[in-house]
Amino acid sequence: MQRLKTRPQFQATLSGATVARTPHFALHRLPLATPQEASEPVPGLGRVPVALIAPGAVWLGAMVPKRWARRAVTRNAIKRQIYGVAAVFESRLPAAAHVVRLRSTFDRQQFVSACSAPLKLAVREELHALFERSLRSPL
Repeated sequence: MQRLKTRPQFQATLSGATVARTPHFALHRLPLATPQEASEPVPGLGRVPVALIAPGAVWLGAMVPKRWARRAVTRNAIKRQIYGVAAVFESRLPAAAHVVRLRSTFDRQQFVSACSAPLKLAVREELHALFERSLRSPL
């Protein structure tokens, strides 16, 4: 599994369809252009050029904004959970670019510690549900 690293890669992937949502996460997917498709100008296809993200592999990025996870330790823990769960689903994911985006905060009264085992478990369970839903949606 390759990781998205640059801003243009994230922006291109976020322009793709939202294929699954849970209360706290959204999964965006962008099908990648093959070298043949990249050489043919086809308007409105919604595919990313080969130069930006190489085709033939699963690409993943994690967006955990400060707005929804204030503490760095929480953001890093959530990102680790995202990449860990994605590794479990890697063989079942289509060869495309994916971004998992945190879209709301976890309740600080329920999860008092910034990086607790219950928080990690809740994140992991929700990510499993997110990836399961994404597998049911068409590419």
